[in-house]
Amino acid sequence: MNDSPQTPVPGNWFVDPVFLGVPGVRSDDEALAWHTDALCAQTDPEAFFPEKGGSTREAKRICESCEVRSECLEYALENDERFGIWGGLSERERRKLRKEAM
Repeated sequence: MNDSPQTPVPGNWFVDPVFLGVPGVRSDDEALAWHTDALCAQTDPEAFFPEKGGSTREAKRICESCEVRSECLEYALENDERFGIWGGLSERERRKLRKEAM
């Protein structure tokens, strides 16, 4: 008999599509449930993390029609995301938004 911990049932976990294009496993948490409805999960994640000086136009265009854009932006602001496009805003734009809110 093997006493090693068991792997969680796949239905209880989901792959996070937006973190640097590398899927990570997170527990199925209501606070992150919006990830499954995010349009970025259906597109090339590299568009959301362009090289320095690269265009953010494609990612922002996708965000404009995303139904969970506000949840995404809220997550990025609460977790101080420093890279990528979140909720249609770049890191610089999120920093400016935080500064204006103070």
